[in-house]
Amino acid sequence: MPTATITITGMVMIDDTARLVRLLSWLSPAFPVGAFAYSHGLERAVHDGLIEDRATLVDWLGEIVRSGSGWNDAVLLGEAWRLASRGESCATVAELAEAMAGTRERHRETTLQGEAFGQAVSHWTGEAIEPAPYAVAVGQAAAQHGIGLEQALAGFLHAFTANLVQAAIRLVPLGQRDGVQALAALEPIMLATARRACLATLDDLGACTLMSDIVSMQHETQYSRIFRS
Repeated sequence: MPTATITITGMVMIDDTARLVRLLSWLSPAFPVGAFAYSHGLERAVHDGLIEDRATLVDWLGEIVRSGSGWNDAVLLGEAWRLASRGESCATVAELAEAMAGTRERHRETTLQGEAFGQAVSHWTGEAIEPAPYAVAVGQAAAQHGIGLEQALAGFLHAFTANLVQAAIRLVPLGQRDGVQALAALEPIMLATARRACLATLDDLGACTLMSDIVSMQHETQYSRIFRS
């Protein structure tokens, strides 16, 4: 049976299976946001010996998702989702998301991916959404298409984490088996963070992953590098 699609006051209503497929499409490695070009400072962390095997990778990414930029992006996505669900502008939270990108490369990473996402998602919306940092753009689009907040958060955090695991497979290097084991170990952290972010407000923004910020700054002047961040 064809999927029923109804548009009500700017919100696209589709069934649960179609929502899942749509979210998977938007957050898949094939979606043209250029995520493969960014390591979120991971390249420098490997260069400095801070990440050297699966265990150190899991520790590093777990902290980023739980209490670093991954957490902040989840909170910002949630706020954008709530605003868009009410038909309100996401401009203020988009400005805040830009301001919270602590380094030049992090700023480029979130804004360029967000712009690319907004353009690519127009194949579903009929028009590009307003340029916004990546997490804000995903939250806005998810709300407009009736995708639940917890599902959008879990999908976003998984895509973010999986992309960095893939980067680590190239950089450390790790084998594919180690990469899969890392994702399995990180899954509970992703899910717990998504659930926590569902109840969070902008007052809950804040990170305590200083070393991640430092290596991101150092990556800007790294002589030889593969990734843009």
